[in-house]
Amino acid sequence: MRIHFTGVAGAGMSAAALMMREAGHQVSGSDEDVFPPMSTYVAGLGFPFHRRFDAANLPADLDMLVQGTSAKLGGEANPEVAEARRRGLPVTSFPEMVGQATGDRQNTVVAGSFGKSTCTALIAHVLRSCGLDAGWMVGAISPSLPDTGHWGAAPQMVLEGDEYVVSQSDHRSKFLLYHPRDVLLTSLVHDHVNVFPTFADYEAPFRELLRLLPADGLLVARESAPIRAIAGEARCRIVWYDINACDGWWAEDVVYGETTRFTLVRPGGGRIALTTGLLGEHNIENIVGVSAYLLERGLVSESGLAAAVASFAGIRRRLDRLTAVSQVPVIEGFGSSYEKARSAIEALLLHYPHRPLVVVFEPHTFSWRSRDALPWYDTVFEGVARVLMIPPPTHGAATHHQASYDEILARTAAAGVPLEPARTAEDATRALSALSGDEVVLLLSSGPLLGLPDSLPAVFDALYGPPAAASGARG
Repeated sequence: MRIHFTGVAGAGMSAAALMMREAGHQVSGSDEDVFPPMSTYVAGLGFPFHRRFDAANLPADLDMLVQGTSAKLGGEANPEVAEARRRGLPVTSFPEMVGQATGDRQNTVVAGSFGKSTCTALIAHVLRSCGLDAGWMVGAISPSLPDTGHWGAAPQMVLEGDEYVVSQSDHRSKFLLYHPRDVLLTSLVHDHVNVFPTFADYEAPFRELLRLLPADGLLVARESAPIRAIAGEARCRIVWYDINACDGWWAEDVVYGETTRFTLVRPGGGRIALTTGLLGEHNIENIVGVSAYLLERGLVSESGLAAAVASFAGIRRRLDRLTAVSQVPVIEGFGSSYEKARSAIEALLLHYPHRPLVVVFEPHTFSWRSRDALPWYDTVFEGVARVLMIPPPTHGAATHHQASYDEILARTAAAGVPLEPARTAEDATRALSALSGDEVVLLLSSGPLLGLPDSLPAVFDALYGPPAAASGARG
């Protein structure tokens, strides 16, 4: 089959395209207004990639068009969608296609308000490291995996399960189409307020997901009151985990550092020593959940798990250090929601407790730009020494009860956070070029951040590098 992906630079779309190519199909794709790392990643995948939407991009012998969910793709007005309709070709979404293609696999769906990408990638990496050729679909780039999507020869398939809607016309949550046998549920806090106005609206698809689990399935769930409240929807065995002592799997004796060490405690008291280079308490929690799932299912050995966890390099944009020799580290985090932004900030406060934290923030998602979410700005930057605020994007500005840049600035300033607007990359670079030298800089967004993740590292390595930097010494 020949399949074209409209909006292929979306994380899930590109992973699905890779899965379909490995399953034996011919794929192509197109996208517009995309930015690194996904734009450069997709350009290097080896299938035709067009950088604008055009009916001419559709091959003459096309069998199916897969349409992404972003409002920027233009919906039915997109020329590629219109051309596919004119030809009478099937037009589907990537969750529908993935669900249909993997219906006979042993699907593990990783779901939750945060932690999905890291946990999905870690499961895939551990299985691969231990010699099991499982399939996977990860909505982010991991240096530890060859690609974001893999078909695999083993029956196991690991799918990052997004609660966001399938499309603008199909309001089912994506993960409901994935035929789960098992679910790893990492978290449940109100998110995507533009499509789930209340927490009851938000938790409803998670309840439905748990009801899909078969009697011989497995739910591995993080210990929390919101998850406890919905866990009864599952008809299968439930295993709990947390970073603190709980009725299940948990971590003890955590020692944070460049390499963090801790003991994984099994139900009944067995213990496994683990190490990781990932930053933050939330990543210890992620590792505990993944370990609980893999060992409960008997998919890997304890020694294989420990070696793979130690070698896991995380995923891009989740606390990546971008600088090489700068004495002021520039670290990129993913801040699509309050919880994700707060986790990144708390991780750096934990690992750099005596250094002022400077955050460059872009309110990119509809949630951050909604007036309903303005209270997020009251507390999200607690502990931060200084915030540079980038303007929000303009797409969809007339929808979803959007707040203006000035409203966001005013709300943040009212929280008592030292704040500066940074309307351009030059504004941000100028402000960051006059640091004292003992700070840590966190770039935080789910968007392009004015290109700063690409431009700032060289500036910082030159400005804040040690005298030996020119000879190749690492700071």
